[in-house]
Formats: sequence, C-alpha cells, structure tokens
Amino acid sequence: MKFQIKINSFKTLDEVLGYWSTEDYIELLGLFGFPDADSSSEDTLKELLMMAITDFEPNEAAAILLEYKLSDDLTHGQIEQISNDMLLDKIAEEYPEIHLHGTLFHINQLLYKAFNGKFPNTKASQFECTISPLGKNGDIDLTKEVTLKLLNEGLSDSNLIKRLFGDKMTGTAPFPEAEDILWDLTTTDGENFKLLTSEYWLSQDDLIAEEFEGNYEMAEEESEEDLKK
Repeated sequence: MKFQIKINSFKTLDEVLGYWSTEDYIELLGLFGFPDADSSSEDTLKELLMMAITDFEPNEAAAILLEYKLSDDLTHGQIEQISNDMLLDKIAEEYPEIHLHGTLFHINQLLYKAFNGKFPNTKASQFECTISPLGKNGDIDLTKEVTLKLLNEGLSDSNLIKRLFGDKMTGTAPFPEAEDILWDLTTTDGENFKLLTSEYWLSQDDLIAEEFEGNYEMAEEESEEDLKK
C-alpha cells in the first residue's frame, strides 16, 4: 500500500507546552513545600514551582518529580539512581525502557530550566505532515506503527530508528516499539498529522526529503481482516 507523504513543518523543542497541567503544578508545589498553591493565580504557578524546586538539591528535586510521575514504573532504588544519573547523562535518551523516555524528557526539561542548565539539555522533535493514499488502499488505520513505517523512505540511512529497527521499519514484521518511539500522533481529518518524538530518535537532519512515497506492507492476518470489511 503506497502513500504520498509531505512534510509541512518541523520544530525542535526544549519543552512541550501544555504537558504539565494546573493540577500538576498545584500538587508539585505541595510536594516541594509550598502551601496553599491552589489559591495562587494560574499564571504564576509555573514560576512558583521553579522557585520551589531550587530550594532543594538538584538530585532531591529530581527524585520528587520522578516519584510523582513514575512511581508505578520505577522502584525506590531506581528513582534514587536515576535522580543522580540525570545530572550527568541524558537519561531521557539513554534509559533502556523506551516507554519512559517521553516522561523522562518532560521531567528533565523542567529541572534543566529550574536549575539553569545543571541538567543536560534534551530536545523533542515535533513535525506536521500530510499522508495521502495513492490508489485504493482500503480502510487503513494510520497508527503510530503504520505512520512510522511510512516515513522510512524519507529518513536518512543513519537515522537511529532505521539502524536499530530496520527489519521492522520495512516488511510485515510487527513494530510494537513504535508506540513508545512516537510520543504523540494526532490528526483532525485523517490526512494531516502532528507527530511528537525525541530528537534522539528523529532530528530534522534525519529527514532527507520534504515529499516522498511511503509503503506499508500489511501482515497476512491484517489483509484477511481488511477483505472482510
């Protein structure tokens, strides 16, 4: 199944606006010892949290944020280890459990800004593209896996995704890691998409064409289900 892909815009981000909610700020301010945060103006909550965070040692602040967001995924010992490692390494890129990379990025960047660069700076990639079917492609759901496979022809051979998962980016092999590599995939019309991932996985330099054809090969069981529709 062939599609035409056009890259419409690309941004490199050092934070994703809207990730931290008002409720997050209020709860975190409480954890960082700032009382009655819910009575503060919403416009000041982020600034107040930044100041509250810096009342703690960097590794202590990291541990509080890690516990708040990832206590269901990490043990106390892992949180303690990561809170120290984050000061030296880009854990949001290097941690072996890639399903945690997105959350670790958001935590890292909050700490990076609060402590004026004491933590390594990590980046996210956000881009918009149009994906149009060429010919009759049936009723295909453009999931993260399908979308990432369609991008294959527009990526440099040195791209990390292609180097690590080359066999899954082409052919019919399942690619479950795509769910974690792409942090977010949204569309309002089924044709124009906004994608969010780490610069570690896909940078602007990795895109070698603004417009190209992508191919998706359906697994045999997918083809049979499609025929029944």
